[in-house]
Amino acid sequence: MTKVVVRSGTVKGFFERARAAARKADRGGEFPRTITLSFEDPQQMFSVLSASRRQLVRAVMAKPMTVAELTRALRRDRTAVAKDIKLLEAAGLVRTQRALNPGHGVRTLVRASARRIDMVATLAA
Repeated sequence: MTKVVVRSGTVKGFFERARAAARKADRGGEFPRTITLSFEDPQQMFSVLSASRRQLVRAVMAKPMTVAELTRALRRDRTAVAKDIKLLEAAGLVRTQRALNPGHGVRTLVRASARRIDMVATLAA
């Protein structure tokens, strides 16, 4: 994926974008390789994408890391990092890949879902 856009907006705005995309598809138009995550409330967007989670995403955008590497780099508790990775993966912002680590069990490598992530918060209609 090339880009992820995380935005806040109204339900009306969401359906306007969906209708425009449907019209473009009907005309055979091409779509950019972009995922858009929409939140109706900017506060909800920022609670899901807290400062510590944004820091985690920035870290794996710079370089894919294992959970252990992220724990050390971010100076955070492993359980909290794992919980945040699970939430960010469910939102589509990161991907994980489990691989054998010979002699040491299994390791989980965390990667960003896109090279670029834009956060857009609209505070007024």
